[in-house]
Amino acid sequence: MTAKRCRWMFLFVMIISVWAAPVPAQDDQQAELAKELANPIASLISVPLQYNYDGYGGRNDGASISRLNIQPVIPFSLGKDWNLITRTIVPLVDQHGFPSNDMNKSGLSDITASQFFSPKSPTAGGLIWGGGPVELLPTATDSALGSAKWGIGPTAVVLKQQGGWTVGFLGNHIWSVAGKSDRADVNATFLQPFVSYTTKTKTTIGLVTESTYDWKNKEWSVPMIPQVAQLFKIGPQILQLAVGGRYWAAAPDNGPKGWGVRVQLTFVFPQ
Repeated sequence: MTAKRCRWMFLFVMIISVWAAPVPAQDDQQAELAKELANPIASLISVPLQYNYDGYGGRNDGASISRLNIQPVIPFSLGKDWNLITRTIVPLVDQHGFPSNDMNKSGLSDITASQFFSPKSPTAGGLIWGGGPVELLPTATDSALGSAKWGIGPTAVVLKQQGGWTVGFLGNHIWSVAGKSDRADVNATFLQPFVSYTTKTKTTIGLVTESTYDWKNKEWSVPMIPQVAQLFKIGPQILQLAVGGRYWAAAPDNGPKGWGVRVQLTFVFPQ
């Protein structure tokens, strides 16, 4: 990461720290809210702004990708027993330092949209689950930033929350079904096991892996992401700031390597 980007990130975190007012420790509702944010299909409106930075190796040594994912989560009530939870990922990408100038582009990448149908109440064993479709939309503003393919497939999540603990698994699979014939087909599985613990002071410490297997090229991409998050308020607005690392346990040749960075600021809108 360049020194300039490090300075901007440090300044951003310092501003948040100075202006953030701690959520009162005695407020049980706010403690529960911090725990709800660890649930990907909680009936809670939130808008995470997730920044990821990764450096590349091999023939792409010295190259880097910065990615800002805008990820609104919006629940809809479907009668007394079911919710529909929509999760959308809108990625803004900045690619620099690649040997091929055709790769050094910035703009919008492909959007991924998921819809989870989920019971409002956990099972008798305390499991929370949901499932539905996931879609890949070829919204990239440059060919270097996306697949140029329409895709669709299934997605599902299951988790359990007990005490301060949240343990679960989210996954999906996308096949391309249309798009430019001169571009490679998409056939990819995404696997996201996660575990976290939320304290009484609204701090959440967690570990997640976001593994993708490319069936066409038979390649794994596996970043392991330890992170810590804190719930706080600025005026009436409730937010959560998370900071973590991204260690690439596996990646394609000439792909990302070593440690990257994740910083996420989530705007929370309790219903």
